[in-house]
Amino acid sequence: MSSKKTYQGNRQALLLTGGGARAAYQVGVLSAITRFMPRNHGIPFPIICGTSAGAINATAMACYASCFHLGVKKLEWVWKNLRTKNVYQSDAWGAFGYLGSGILASFQADYSIKRAHSLLNNAPLRELLKKVFDFKRIDDNILRGYLTAISVTASSYTTGDSISFFQSANSIEPWQRAKRKGKPCQINTEHLMASAAIPLVFPSISIDGEHFGDGSIHQLSPLSPAIHLGAEKILIIGVDQPHQPLFSLENNPHPPTSSTIAGHMLDSVFADTLQSDLERLARVNESLALMQSHGIESPHGLKQVKTLLINPSQDFNAIAVEHFNELPISVRMLLRSVGITNDSESSLISYLLFENTFTKKLMKIGYQDGLAKEQELRAFLNI
Repeated sequence: MSSKKTYQGNRQALLLTGGGARAAYQVGVLSAITRFMPRNHGIPFPIICGTSAGAINATAMACYASCFHLGVKKLEWVWKNLRTKNVYQSDAWGAFGYLGSGILASFQADYSIKRAHSLLNNAPLRELLKKVFDFKRIDDNILRGYLTAISVTASSYTTGDSISFFQSANSIEPWQRAKRKGKPCQINTEHLMASAAIPLVFPSISIDGEHFGDGSIHQLSPLSPAIHLGAEKILIIGVDQPHQPLFSLENNPHPPTSSTIAGHMLDSVFADTLQSDLERLARVNESLALMQSHGIESPHGLKQVKTLLINPSQDFNAIAVEHFNELPISVRMLLRSVGITNDSESSLISYLLFENTFTKKLMKIGYQDGLAKEQELRAFLNI
């Protein structure tokens, strides 16, 4: 048995939410947490859950569960060296040709084979994930006690359900509730591609005959997977940041553009359900505490779950606008064709700006926010 410290059985979970390029922020927070821990320790949260781009970061943590510091270093290297071309096709033919071929395909006969329609082709991301991840390490870390479970959530366009694909010890049973299910599996590249497939931006992914998209779309209860996997404490690293309008009300009398509305819709998908779920959990915790104070047993299956939420302290949209011109020219032209420019209020830019000058800034903000929460993190994670 390894001499490294494990946190087996401590019921602490890490939840990483979605948001395209914004997920770089999560790596900065995780980097700050490594400052509080010895180098020879495994991850302090043996239950890991991820949605959308957060699923990619979560899987990296699961692959390196035996050494928290090494896992974070690997993630830092990937995000610091990331370019748009590593995530989606950004040359002229890749950007416009893919969209154009999709439009032409819509005029084909019904019996012809059609591909998924989307604004961009993220095939390069699949190749990057195959190079970066050794998925066999997940089972190895479960067997050695460094990892209890990992879940990757995707949304089924076929059924409208939120599906949490999870890999764990055999003691964890699958679950089914209204519009959400937990399915045991061996996590692989396709699960990550499905979870991170931002609606309309990236194509859907087929898994076992169902078509899946971004895990945030139908996820009405983001805390549910972690709780089903046994969590009693959940550290949540989100990407919902304070929003500062680019223009004052007096200087912006025009109605919002379609791209601005699309950005608001994505913001709602990635953030609003989490806040609602946290409010529901707080009410459940209060009710259970009241029952306990009166000597009443909790209903079967209900337990108090503690949470700690860390969200960005700065507006990513404003930062993204500053870096808009660093996108490949073909991507900028494509975005301008749908109304997104470097003075646009649309938050879409911050989801798609996979340039390392931008991601490094988000990582730095995450690192600073993590250090600012040092005492809370130490107390919450018992480190």
